[in-house]
Amino acid sequence: MNAPRRPAQMVSKRRLPWTLGGLALCALSLIGTAFSMQVLHRDFYQDQGDARFLRDVKVAAARGMISDRSGEPLAISTPMISLWAEPKALLTAGANLQPLAQALGRSLKALQADLQSHRSKEFYYLRRLLPPEQAERLLALKLPGLNGQREYRRYYPGGEVFAHVIGTTNVDGAGIEGLENGFDRWLVGSAGSKRVIRDRRGETVENVEEVRATEPGKELRLSLDRRLQYLAYRELKAAILEYGAQSGSMVILDVATGEILAMVNAPSFNPNARSQSDAGNRRNRAVTDTFEPGSVIKAFTVAAGLESGRFTTATQINTHPGTLVVGNHLVRDIHDYGVIDLTRLLTKSSNVGATRIALALDDDHFYDVFQRFGFGLTTGSGFPGEVTGNLPAPKGWGQVEKATLSYGYGLSVTALQLATAYATLANAGVRHTPTFIKGAPLAEREQPVLDPAIAKTLLGMLETVTGPDGTAIRARVTNYRVAGKTGTARKSAVGGYGNRYLSVFAGLIPVSRPRLAAVVVIHDPIGSVYYGGLVAAPVFGKVMSAAMRQLNIAPDDLQPGLLAGSVPVPAGESAPADLAALAAANAAEGEPL
Repeated sequence: MNAPRRPAQMVSKRRLPWTLGGLALCALSLIGTAFSMQVLHRDFYQDQGDARFLRDVKVAAARGMISDRSGEPLAISTPMISLWAEPKALLTAGANLQPLAQALGRSLKALQADLQSHRSKEFYYLRRLLPPEQAERLLALKLPGLNGQREYRRYYPGGEVFAHVIGTTNVDGAGIEGLENGFDRWLVGSAGSKRVIRDRRGETVENVEEVRATEPGKELRLSLDRRLQYLAYRELKAAILEYGAQSGSMVILDVATGEILAMVNAPSFNPNARSQSDAGNRRNRAVTDTFEPGSVIKAFTVAAGLESGRFTTATQINTHPGTLVVGNHLVRDIHDYGVIDLTRLLTKSSNVGATRIALALDDDHFYDVFQRFGFGLTTGSGFPGEVTGNLPAPKGWGQVEKATLSYGYGLSVTALQLATAYATLANAGVRHTPTFIKGAPLAEREQPVLDPAIAKTLLGMLETVTGPDGTAIRARVTNYRVAGKTGTARKSAVGGYGNRYLSVFAGLIPVSRPRLAAVVVIHDPIGSVYYGGLVAAPVFGKVMSAAMRQLNIAPDDLQPGLLAGSVPVPAGESAPADLAALAAANAAEGEPL
């Protein structure tokens, strides 16, 4: 017998309380959750919500400008746009990525593969530092996950002329070479940030507030003179091409302040396209490359002799018969100059005379004079990568080592060291630490190293080197008195010295009141013309002829003079004969033991 069925209405009434209870519990749960989110954990959930829509965005700061002493820009920062993406979102664009791929110089397949390999990242650079107009065209495509941010790119108006000194920055705007690196903390500035609202596609829809203001980098005003820099680079490069030389450097200093007015090297590179340059051409040879200076060092040998009291300007030195045996080695001059005084020693660049002075001096005193002029020490210019050169300590000297030091072998120097030493002679024996900064305090950078009377005497002696009987007649400048010293050094090779040469000239102008000191160094000139007086000295003459006009420096020799870089031809003689005589005079230099 079947049990009686319950009416549907009765069943429905019994389930109603359970249903209502369940709904009440759900309501209570929702209310509790809302209370927790809105009251108990409001800050947490607010932050979570903001994190999905609010972003703190970095605002790049412009790097400080670098300028020459007159304020002409040498390095400036230009605004650019870097494209970045959320790879996962951008991949959803599919075939619509074709215009982007084309603009980036890639195939669609390659771009998609690249994005796929970085799919897990939320931030990935597609291309850094695009010109704003190009970046804006790509952002206008409105591709999901494609974004842009402002950055700065360094631009160098002086190009290859200033490249070695100014240096370069990397893609992130940090200095990596030259003064860009040395003064990075001064130039870099401080990035700011702002808070923005972004939609789900990552696009900024509203700027909310500035969180931290940007602080642009400070300007760096250099001591370099843009006009002299171009002059020096032009003439140095021309000489290297003319003589088939491998490389060269020129440094010009302000005698009174030690400020570096020009520093050039050739070959150079384009800092605006650094990645396309040869790494070997990017070093600043004037401070990083050392060389045995040869006869230009004889000025300091004579300075040591005069300071010792054993020699005076009237002291006679017997160089006959033009050779001198030192140990098992032979020091020689190209001619037998006989008995000469110290002035003629410099005029004719006598190796025998310089050796006789050195051997008569106390080792420690001889070393001390060289070191006081800065040899074997860093100049203190602060340039990154500057080297000290090498000045052997006297405890390791024998007679041969001491003899070779007297005429420029057995020690190594940089072009900046040599220029600083000659500027010291011109500045009454007061040495200034060279500086790249205009107006750097003098009191902190000067040190007396030689009696002013001796320095003045040496200046007069060195003027004879550019006279009719000297080795540097091609360094002369019309209407100005010029002092200096040539050097022609054989370069060391395996087992001794080979047939490669270094041509050097160190000069001072005008002698009556020296304003500029300069050194020209040319490596490996090819052919029979490799002497300092023929290769390096004319560069000095040409540069200084223009520099005197540019700087409005008054003449100190209004007698009819020589054209800068020219060689006078005496009556009845041909130019080739005169050049041969000048070459013969220069041949006295540069023969190592």
